[in-house]
Amino acid sequence: MFSFLNIFRITALLEGLSYLLLLFVATPIKYIMHDPQYVKMLGMPHGILFILYIILAFLIKGDMKWSSKTFGIVLLASIIPFGTFYVEKKYLKKA
Repeated sequence: MFSFLNIFRITALLEGLSYLLLLFVATPIKYIMHDPQYVKMLGMPHGILFILYIILAFLIKGDMKWSSKTFGIVLLASIIPFGTFYVEKKYLKKA
């Protein structure tokens, strides 16, 4: 059964992976090899996943009974490398 929580988990994983690929693979290739195609190829999917992550976080906030501080950490995790994996381990594992 699909729930917002399960969709959020999948989105968090994909968003985290796309962010890492963008930061540690595509960006170095862009600046070292002067080939921006990987940034263009990964940028749009990452942007969509980022927006979806934020929207889903707002949707499950009430169900998860997150405090304002926890919710802020969940949102902040989307812009920190490996942050979404931390959210999964710390806040979603027990759900």
